[in-house]
Amino acid sequence: MTIDGFQPMTLLDFPNKVGCTVFLKGCNFRCPFCHNATLVELEREQSAPPLALEKFRDFLQRRQGLLDGVCVSGGEPLLNPQLPQLLELVKGLGYLVKVDTNGSFPQRLVELWKSGLVDYVAMDIKNSPARYAETVGVPGLDLSPIRESVSWLLEGRVDYEFRTTVVRQFHDAQSFAQIGPWIAGAKRYYLQTFTHRDTVLRPGLSAWDGETMEGFAAQMRPYVSNVEVR
Repeated sequence: MTIDGFQPMTLLDFPNKVGCTVFLKGCNFRCPFCHNATLVELEREQSAPPLALEKFRDFLQRRQGLLDGVCVSGGEPLLNPQLPQLLELVKGLGYLVKVDTNGSFPQRLVELWKSGLVDYVAMDIKNSPARYAETVGVPGLDLSPIRESVSWLLEGRVDYEFRTTVVRQFHDAQSFAQIGPWIAGAKRYYLQTFTHRDTVLRPGLSAWDGETMEGFAAQMRPYVSNVEVR
């Protein structure tokens, strides 16, 4: 197994922790606003060579006592059949684990939790159910796995957050009017302002202004007590 992207330190990806972030290649979605095109599309050449698992283990051993946790992102990390082995390595060295997911593999997520391999989950809520397939670039998408992941996280068995990357071409007030009741009672919800990069899958997308983003956040607060704009 190799790690396809690596950030040696982050204060943002793991809430209230000092961590590092690893990125695994491959995704079942094709969100036009995705920043990680080289990880999503397997045929694309990466900008940096992958990191061997042994070197990552050496890094973690040297950082014991300095880092609190490891965030595993992608792509969609739950696609990788070797993810449990990676998390066993991380947990074995005493680190906390955060997993970023699009929520389309609820049973795999539950199994990681049952195995004691995940401490925190960040799940993307891509859009309202009515616009989900369009937003993730998968015509005819079956939403039932997504709904199952949302329902399971709302049970509170593992610490979690929901988050939405907000893009002017895909999100509007009606989007949040539908998302709010869907995730009502959630612990926390973050609206992430889209930032254009050269690596996005589709050029020409844009962000809403700050005032509009705060308006979307206000729409969500009757449903989720902790709502922030990032």
